[in-house]
Amino acid sequence: MKLGRLGVWYGTDKLDGSQLRELVRTVENNGYSTLWYPESRGYESMSLAAWLLSSSEKLVIGSSIANIYARDSYTAQRAMVSLNALYGDRFVLGLGVSHIPMVEGLRGHRYDKPLAAMGAYLDGINKLAPAGELAPVVVAALGPKMLALSGAKSRGAVPYNVTPQHTAEAAAILGPSKWLAVEQKVTLETDPAKARALGRKELSRYMALPNYRNSWLRQGFTEAELADGGSDRFIDAMVLWGDADTIRRGLRAHFTAGATHVCLQPVHADGDFAARDRMLAALADT
Repeated sequence: MKLGRLGVWYGTDKLDGSQLRELVRTVENNGYSTLWYPESRGYESMSLAAWLLSSSEKLVIGSSIANIYARDSYTAQRAMVSLNALYGDRFVLGLGVSHIPMVEGLRGHRYDKPLAAMGAYLDGINKLAPAGELAPVVVAALGPKMLALSGAKSRGAVPYNVTPQHTAEAAAILGPSKWLAVEQKVTLETDPAKARALGRKELSRYMALPNYRNSWLRQGFTEAELADGGSDRFIDAMVLWGDADTIRRGLRAHFTAGATHVCLQPVHADGDFAARDRMLAALADT
């Protein structure tokens, strides 16, 4: 299985069936190799993967991420194997430890130490794989220890909300044989105030989550830069904005830093699917 060079990450929870099909057609028709989707309070992850796979012809579909507390490792492994058997080896199981509110508050589980929990989960998946073979599994790894774990026990990592500097550090930890699929938010908006307003709205859901805040602090941002919706420097690093050429340069910086795959996430006003589609068309040749 190959991820290809450029993919798309897009929130799917608020899309109905026809809108999901339209998203798949747009991504596929613009030549992107992979479509990544999240798991939160909307569609169940494996069910949605089947729908997206059945709606596409060639796209690789990746969970970004499937919560390890939503299903045990045996169930996740069987779902991964089933989807690949039924849809031509086009599914990548992206896994993450999620966040305390989504685990303890929403699901009523105990949130265990992330590194130990993920390690045990990957062991459960890998023990069912043929000898010497790693399944198409990647990990939402941000810190150096989780990156090292993803390199040792999976195909690689799918970092989210990171800079090219983080990408370089992740590539060094993972090594050249691993997948490094980096998410990057983009908005095709040349007005700084409008672009940053869209960025702050999009990032607001992540600002209160300790996993991301700790990651941003490791990446060199300060507590002051994370306050009050985020400084301009922080927003500009998290959301590439400007004309298409400017955004392409920002995306290419991740490849230069060592990414093997970059999944761009279009950021736009709620419901403005035309803006999303313009971005996907404009940036497909990055």
